[in-house]
Amino acid sequence: MSRTRTVRLAVAIAAVSGLWLALSQQPPAGLTVEELAPDLHVIFGSGGNVAVLTTEEGVILIDDKFDRNVPEILEKVRAITPRPVRYVINTHHHGDHTGGNARLMESAEVIAHTNARANLVRNAMPGATRMAFSDAFELHLGGKQVVARHLGFGHTNGDAVILFPQHRVVHAGDLFVRGAPFIDYANGGSSEAWMKTLDRILELDFDRVIPGHGPVSRREDILRWKADFETVRRRVSELKRAGVSRDELGSRLKLDDLVGWSMTGLFAKSLPGLYDELGR
Repeated sequence: MSRTRTVRLAVAIAAVSGLWLALSQQPPAGLTVEELAPDLHVIFGSGGNVAVLTTEEGVILIDDKFDRNVPEILEKVRAITPRPVRYVINTHHHGDHTGGNARLMESAEVIAHTNARANLVRNAMPGATRMAFSDAFELHLGGKQVVARHLGFGHTNGDAVILFPQHRVVHAGDLFVRGAPFIDYANGGSSEAWMKTLDRILELDFDRVIPGHGPVSRREDILRWKADFETVRRRVSELKRAGVSRDELGSRLKLDDLVGWSMTGLFAKSLPGLYDELGR
């Protein structure tokens, strides 16, 4: 790896780590709950979406927002069931999805993909999991089944998709968001790999999808979002071939015709890496 590339990665890691720290220190916002089934709920609000699967033997959470959200998450869980949280599965390592790990690990087992765990350690983030999986992991608790699968890189190199087979629901983490995404190149992200990973998600047996952020959606929403993402990739390639520089890309890239897409801070941080990735 060239020295320039190494420096860029180091700067990117530091910038993203600082962003998660800043977000984690913001005042907590109220959380809301949506019921997908009597035993499956989603907690929305500050940080990533949390799925809550309740069983007679305990609760399984998918992601856990920021550390400051843990008391309210547990309060919402207690309003659904008196059973304790037994397991947490992380969709990836970012602090708005894993910030509650350290506190929840006092009484629950937290699980993540091997690369996600490595990213937590490498970025000196709290809550590195004691358990990790490589390709797939099945959890059976109280007659309920949860399947975690690593279908490829995309948002990061450690993304996991969580399938609730009995409900025909998947939690896609930040592999699917409603709007402009963040491609974490410093931690193995890739827009090209992301497109292939989305195709693999669409091969799964599900009707509804819990995105990393935003409302519960359906299979066709992933198809539309993937098409928009492909449009953005094509436009970046065309601009690069036309001689637009990395620094000019943000002001030249058209997004206003794509539903939900805008030049958000995290998407803007992705543009230098996207520019380097495309049109080589």
